[in-house]
Parts: sequence; structure tokens; C-alpha cells
Amino acid sequence: MAEANPIRPCMLINGELVGASDGKTFPVYNPATREISAHVPEASADDTNAAVAAAKAAFPSWSAMGAAKRAVHLKKLAALLRENKDELARLDAIAMGMPVATHHYAHTAATHFDYYSEAWATIQGQASVNTPGFVTMTLRQPYGVVALIIPWNVPCHFLATKSAPALITGNTVVLKSSEKAPLAVARIAELVVEAGFPPGVFNIISGHGVPSGQILSRHMDVRALSFTGSSRTGKLIQEEAARTNLKKVILELGGKSPALVFEDANLDKAVAQTQFSIQTNSGQVCMANSRIYVQKSIAPQFIEAFKTKFAGAARAGNPLDRDTNHGPQADEVQYRNVLNYIEEGKKTGTLALGGNGKLESTNGFFVEPTVFLDTPETARITKEEVFGPVVIINTFETEAEAIAKANDTEFGLYAAVYTRDVNRAMRVAKALESGYVGINCTSPMTAHDLPFGGYKSSGQGREGLLYSMNNFLETKSVIMQIDEE
Repeated sequence: MAEANPIRPCMLINGELVGASDGKTFPVYNPATREISAHVPEASADDTNAAVAAAKAAFPSWSAMGAAKRAVHLKKLAALLRENKDELARLDAIAMGMPVATHHYAHTAATHFDYYSEAWATIQGQASVNTPGFVTMTLRQPYGVVALIIPWNVPCHFLATKSAPALITGNTVVLKSSEKAPLAVARIAELVVEAGFPPGVFNIISGHGVPSGQILSRHMDVRALSFTGSSRTGKLIQEEAARTNLKKVILELGGKSPALVFEDANLDKAVAQTQFSIQTNSGQVCMANSRIYVQKSIAPQFIEAFKTKFAGAARAGNPLDRDTNHGPQADEVQYRNVLNYIEEGKKTGTLALGGNGKLESTNGFFVEPTVFLDTPETARITKEEVFGPVVIINTFETEAEAIAKANDTEFGLYAAVYTRDVNRAMRVAKALESGYVGINCTSPMTAHDLPFGGYKSSGQGREGLLYSMNNFLETKSVIMQIDEE
């Protein structure tokens, strides 16, 4: 049933809320009902180029503005995000299925805009007199136009974590939302106007990877690009950047995150936390621990407890219902992809829980919490990112075996180890090929002041409150000779 007041998303280009220049739109479906939630502007090549041109034109005055003055706009946007948090949660629910009961990302987005609005004083270089006859210094200066391409699984969060540090450091921004979850981002575009950002400073477009994402990757006036998403797309962006102007590229990509549970672990904690990790956002989280390795002596006990917890904790239903904590997969593409992996998993491992899609019975893209046992390490479902509520539980006997299995992947985003032995914990943490390691905790737990990013094909560069501004600042060395009397 169509809404009485239909949603009319717009793009933000040069301070104006606009549709696509050629009038084209694409539909966004509610994945829980398959009804159309909205028709969204499809940015054309002309629109994308216009957004970059607006950002380029706005850069000289924005970068010359005092950082404290830039901060005023970030503060205002933070307040507006908090005021509109319920609406933003609803828009994500009807676009990609995240339950409103679990949606705290408008708040985290506001926190990031607030933080960076006050962090500008740390944008400093250094000076020395270590070269005789000279005073030397470094300047930290913005790149210019920065492109930000964000994923669909937590769009409000990624909009903030990328745009806030880029803006406060004096860059101007063109942000592209994902075609799977553009609605909350389009509403934030309206809030950007309300926050009073000067025209061209913060541009937001919607559309698919081609043409808009590809154009941003190739564009000669884009000097830095930050992307979070799949490893496949990250590689394409890197290739386009290399072919054109060698723009700086920051990539936070996929994961196949392992959790290692040793026989001396707190079993109840390990079960509860690993279950929550893979069930959060219906498994649509890059750092979800989709592989769990359990020491053989405790494997039967762990598996039974995990299955009971996983089956009972997930309350699937309408994402707009406050009792729902397990939504559908984001769209039919994601749903079919997860089911294809499950069918392959049934051929190689032992299905211990779930294994079915619920489209026929619910009319939505719901997938049951699914557990596989005894899956070969070489199987596709072990090696590749499923991005659904699907976990593999395998066993190990020795610490060395556990580490070897955990590292036998091209991904390296997040890993976890559960043990009461602090020496073992630190040995394993050092040995794991992962950008983030939890000891007696697992994803989505992160620390506020640590860098986040991956080893190997999970990306390059680091993001975080104390680190993201570095991604958007060039370092210039200045040397000044002093004439001696």
C-alpha cells in the first residue's frame, strides 16, 4: 500500500535540492514487504560532473574559512540528526530492512559531527630548527574535492564518519549513497541545507556504481576518495584511480572474520557475543564473525548452546515493529546471493540450523539464522563473504592449528579470541592477520579511539576519531633560510 504522503527524495548539488537532470529515477523497495518505498533520482553523468564542479568552485572559500567557523555547520547538523533520529531509522527500515529497534546510527552520526566540530585545533603541522641556518615546518592542508562512496548496511553512520573529518579539514565533498539504501541519506541532504552549509561544500547524489560511482573514481578534479563496500568494487575504484590522476584512495572492504574459542574460555560469554555478532543487522556487517573455530574438547557444548541462542534471539518481523530485532536481507539480490551460498554449504558441510529463505511465507527477503558444521576450509562458503545470518563452526585441537585456519583467508578485517590465558591471548592476537582483534569480545565491539581498517584484501588505510582527519590532509614541507648577521 502506498503511503499517504509519498517520500520524494532529492539530491543536493551546489546547495540546491534537485532531481536528476534527465528526470530518471529508480525504485527502492521495502525488503520486508516488496512494496515500493520511493522513487529516487538516478544521478546522470552530467549530475555527477556538476556536483564535482560545485565542490571545486566552493573549495577556495571553504578551505580559507577559519576551522572554527566551519565547525558551526557541523554542530548544527549534529543537532538536526538527533532531532530527526526516528525518521532516519524509519527510512533505513523501509529501504534496506534494518529494524528501528536496533537503529542507533543517527545518534552515532551526530556524535561524529560533534566530535570533529571540536577537533579542528589538532589540524597542525610541526616546526624545528634542526637544520642549521633554517627554520623548517610542515603544513597540513586539505586535498580539495573529496569523493565519498558509502555502503548500504549502515548509511547514516558512514555518511558521518567520512564526511565530518573531510569537511572540518577544509575539503569539499561529493557523497554518493548506495542504490540499496538512499532514503535516509536523501533526508540528511535536506538537513545539510538546514544546517547552512555554503553551496557546493557538501554535495549528495544518489545512483548506481555506473555512471556516478565510476565517474567519481575517474574524475580528474577529485583528489581523494574514500570507499566502504565490497572488495570487488574497491579493486575497480583503485584501478580507475590509478588510470587517471592517482587520487588518494582509502578503502574499507569486506571480511570473513574468525572467532577462536579455546577450552578455557567463558563459554556463556563466547556464545552470546559470537551469536550477536553474526545476527546483528541480519549478518549484513563487514566485520561479523562468520567463522567460529572452537577447541574440540568443548565443541559439542558450544555448538548446542550457540544453536539455541541463535534460534531464540532472532525475532524476525516487520522492521518498523519495535519488537523486531532481525530484519530481511536488503533486497532480492542480497537474498538470492545468501541463499545460493547456503545451498552450496549444504553440499560441503553439515547443516545444523536454519538453511531456508522465508520469501514464500512472509513475502519479504528473510533468511533463517543458519549454522554449518564440519565445512571444509577450501569451500566457497568458508572463503567468501556471505553477508547474511550464516555462520560456520569448525573445530581445532591446537593453538597453532587455530591460528593457521583463522589466517587462511584473503580477508583480514576483524578477528576475536576467547581465552582466560592472557599469554595465549596476546600470542594469538599478535599472530592473527587482522586489522582489529578482540580479546574476550568480538564485533561489533570497537573502541572509540582506535583505528579501524583491514589487512590484505580487507582494505587500505585506517579510519577512526583520532585517524580519519589524516586521510583528508596533505602534508607540505616548508624550509626557510635565515640570513646570519
